[in-house]
Amino acid sequence: MWKRDDAVKPAPAGGGPAAAGSGQNPQEAVRSSDQVRGLEKGPVNIGKSVVIKGELTGSEDLTIEGHVEGKIELRQNVLTIGPNGRIKAQVFAKSVVILGEVTGNVTASEKVDLRDNGSVDGDIAAPRVAIAEGAHFRGSIDMQRAGAKPGEPAAKPDAKPDAKPAAATPSAATQASPQATPATAGPR
Repeated sequence: MWKRDDAVKPAPAGGGPAAAGSGQNPQEAVRSSDQVRGLEKGPVNIGKSVVIKGELTGSEDLTIEGHVEGKIELRQNVLTIGPNGRIKAQVFAKSVVILGEVTGNVTASEKVDLRDNGSVDGDIAAPRVAIAEGAHFRGSIDMQRAGAKPGEPAAKPDAKPDAKPAAATPSAATQASPQATPATAGPR
């Protein structure tokens, strides 16, 4: 950041953003360097013609339009699989938006959003899962609560340790009425 005291100091030898004759004042130099850094933080795109085999990791939001085989790990970022994206990988991200095809398990710490025409053949694990009409999904969904560790059963606050589920014990009506079975079979 530019300070009044910095303007009084002589320009550093060897040039630089505040060097004399550059035609740029120190405030403009700071703004332009912030803009360059801002470009580095934008989402990264992998185009349709790109094929990646192996492990893909990063710390930026990523959009994939190409093919990826292996493992994708963006634990603190958003992964978007575009309509042309074809993924055969284990996926780990903060949030995953699927418009293309994924074959493999998808794990997200916040949300998985399977959009129209998107496809997942594998298991999904995330606290929030949205599946649009027209999407294809084959697998299981584990919607663990935030803060719960994967593989750890979610505790139910109202559950009593001695209580038996209603479906596990036969009701009094089915025990007392042996004629109920033929009546439910329908006409012959």
